[in-house]
Formats: sequence, C-alpha cells, structure tokens
Amino acid sequence: MSDIILAILFILSGFFMKYSDDLYDVNHNVLFASFFGILCAIATAAATVSYTGAAYVFFAILIGNLIVLKVDGVHHIITLLLFVVICLICGIPDLSLVVLLICIAAAISDEVGHETISKVTDNVFLNIFFEYRFVMKLVIFFLAFSGAFSILVFIYFILFELAYVSAGIVFEKLN
Repeated sequence: MSDIILAILFILSGFFMKYSDDLYDVNHNVLFASFFGILCAIATAAATVSYTGAAYVFFAILIGNLIVLKVDGVHHIITLLLFVVICLICGIPDLSLVVLLICIAAAISDEVGHETISKVTDNVFLNIFFEYRFVMKLVIFFLAFSGAFSILVFIYFILFELAYVSAGIVFEKLN
C-alpha cells in the first residue's frame, strides 16, 4: 500500500474515532456514532491488514482501551466487531509480541493518565502531557528510531493524532 494511502487511512481513522466518540458521549446519538464508528473500523482495519506498523498502533489502542474498560458504548462494540471481522478475513501482519506489549503499555498509560492525572496533581506539564496522550507518541518515536518499525509509523501516528484533535474541534464548531 502506498505511503499516501496509509497516511490518509490514519487520518480518517483518527477523525472518525473522535467524531464517533463525541457523537455518542455528548449528543447520545447512537446511530451516527455507530455510522462514524463503522467508517473508523474500515479505515483502521484497512491500514492494519496492510501495514505492520499500523497493526502495532491500532491493536495497542484497541487492547489498551479494552483493558481500561473504555469500550463503553454500542458504537464501540459495533466498531470493534467490524474491525476484528475485517482483520480475521484479510489476515494481519506478523507482529513481535515484545513490541506489541510495549505499545499496549503505552496506550494503557495514556488512557489511565488522561483520566486521572488532573485529579491528583496541578502540575501543568503532567496535565498537558497526559491530556494530549504523549506516552504513546514518545514510545512510537523511540521504537521507530530503534528500528522496531519505520519512522513513517511515527509520522502516520502524528497525522492520526492531529486528525483526532481536529475532529474534536470540528464537533465543537458544528454542535
């Protein structure tokens, strides 16, 4: 798969993921949240089955969110099931268990920190660090530079994150 298409899939995944969550969490709109969740599942699965780096990122996010019990709505279940079905049908790349576990630990740290750090400290740096989920960004950066996967994975992930944040801004403007 071309680098441009992978970049687009990461962008779409990030945008649809956040937009789906906001539709569900803020507007309580299960139908549209599920629709955008389906779009997210398709974009995410397409990248995952096509590119090992995407598989590390998206499986880590999925498993991390499952572990911290953030799969908390019908839209998440629909998205999860479609993602898994596509991955099972199309097959996933071979992954290093160690690299995957490192990515999962980063995803868990981001989710737990995002939900709790502002409740336990007024430290501005820590609050910003976890508000914008920097653990995963740093881990992917270091794994890319250590040779675990291509630096493109870091670039794609930053594009995913920018799209995720942008979706929140778009949602607020349209809501």
